[in-house]
Amino acid sequence: MTNPRLLDVMRDRLALRHASPRTVEAYTDWVRRYVRYHGGRHPRLMGEAELTAFLSHLATERRVAASTQNQALAALLYLYREVLGVSVGWLDTVVRAKRPARVPAVLSRDEARRVLVAMRGTPRLIACVLYGAGLRLSEACALRVKDVDLDRRELVIRQGKGGRDRLTLLPESLVEPLRQQMERVRALHRRDWAAGRGHVMIPGAMARKTPSAVRDFRWQWVFPATRFYRDEATGAWVRHHLHQSGVQRAVAAAAREAQVTKRVGCHTFRHSFATHLIEAGYDIRTVQELLGHQSVRTTMIYTHVLNRGGRGVRSPLDALAGSEQAGFGLPSAEAVFASADAMGSTHVRSPASASVSHRRLIDGRALNALWRNDLKR
Repeated sequence: MTNPRLLDVMRDRLALRHASPRTVEAYTDWVRRYVRYHGGRHPRLMGEAELTAFLSHLATERRVAASTQNQALAALLYLYREVLGVSVGWLDTVVRAKRPARVPAVLSRDEARRVLVAMRGTPRLIACVLYGAGLRLSEACALRVKDVDLDRRELVIRQGKGGRDRLTLLPESLVEPLRQQMERVRALHRRDWAAGRGHVMIPGAMARKTPSAVRDFRWQWVFPATRFYRDEATGAWVRHHLHQSGVQRAVAAAAREAQVTKRVGCHTFRHSFATHLIEAGYDIRTVQELLGHQSVRTTMIYTHVLNRGGRGVRSPLDALAGSEQAGFGLPSAEAVFASADAMGSTHVRSPASASVSHRRLIDGRALNALWRNDLKR
């Protein structure tokens, strides 16, 4: 088995770099998997061959995504370079998986409305914040009372992805619902304190510098959890924020109820937020700042909506459907599919037409000329 102190040293090195708790958890988990895959051998006794074999196992047998494989590689490179102090050339020659280009799943405005209508309670309010302000699910769940500015219609996102803070908009339609939510949180906080509970987790050294912050209403979560947990360091009963899994299950159930055929998750609302802003004519730099992207290239993935589907090219089938009004006598798409339903077959034979001769129907060049003329119009 792996030396327990190895993971402790890795946690300390990551904490020294102020890595997020999720990064620490992910990196140490990959090291644990790496050691178990090779039968408990210490990483110092392994090298390029073992690392490559583990990555190949992930790609071929586990069939993980390229981003997951690269995350495992980053964790193991950090282990060898920063924890074990290995400085050999083979670390620089390890091949990274090529990430394929993906198009984000985007809901139409009607689909977003249907999913939100199908939701209830606090998960619905969180989903509205995701779609209305473009937040990540972790950012929405971790909102504190002090970071919601109802007068300026702003949300302050603390310690977002990459540890960066940012400002984003607060939709006008959510001002009153969030005001009522914070009043419920205030009443809950009072009841907790009356029962000898009500502490909240404070980041960094703030709890030591300002001990009263753990009892301050301004530091309370906007979406608190329903249960407490006992802090091992202080022994106090602490209420954390709502767990993300509850919102994820509610969104998935609402998408099924709304009969949305796309794959819908919480992050789909963020994609839809950015896409609908660009459709409305807002510039890409504004959208980048609202989303908190470090590079505008990340935001550029949402410009696919400007192509209006298929890169703005009009299909020849639409030209056929429009040729009926132009006097060419070709049936519309609706007429073709209605005829197919009536015949009970998907093999539809074009009806004879008085305005188009048999020769012109067979002559592909003549028919293509009609399409080109129609497209020019």
